[in-house]
Amino acid sequence: MAHLHDIPQPTRDAVAGLVSPGFDTTPFVTGPPLARRRVAVLSSAALIRRGELPFPPGSAELRILPADTPAGDLLMSHVSINFDRAGFQRDINTVYPLDRLRELAVAGVIGGVARSHYSVMGATDPLAMAETADAVAARCRDEGVDAILLCPV
Repeated sequence: MAHLHDIPQPTRDAVAGLVSPGFDTTPFVTGPPLARRRVAVLSSAALIRRGELPFPPGSAELRILPADTPAGDLLMSHVSINFDRAGFQRDINTVYPLDRLRELAVAGVIGGVARSHYSVMGATDPLAMAETADAVAARCRDEGVDAILLCPV
């Protein structure tokens, strides 16, 4: 993830000027212990499955990544010139740690790994992401997912 001071002008001013949404309430959520939770990944690396169209710049789209998708079939379509793809190229787990979640499930640290995972385009206006966030929450509820591992890039 790039630090704000490392981003060149005028992109730095554009990112710093984005308004984050506010919330009228503070939800209090309880749930089972981590060892019984089913966990999904949400990455902002703009991951797509081979053959899909890339994310357009500034997109608030959501891409569904089935857990059984081979790592070799996932591509990064992030458009930021400030993003270093070296980590992704060496180990997909730097932006999509599905292998690590599977290891945690086998060790009993988490209850299980979700059937579906999610990717969005990073550096998108937060106000444009409300509908996407609602869609992720609904899908997680429908699939019995108790926790989401956020992987910002």
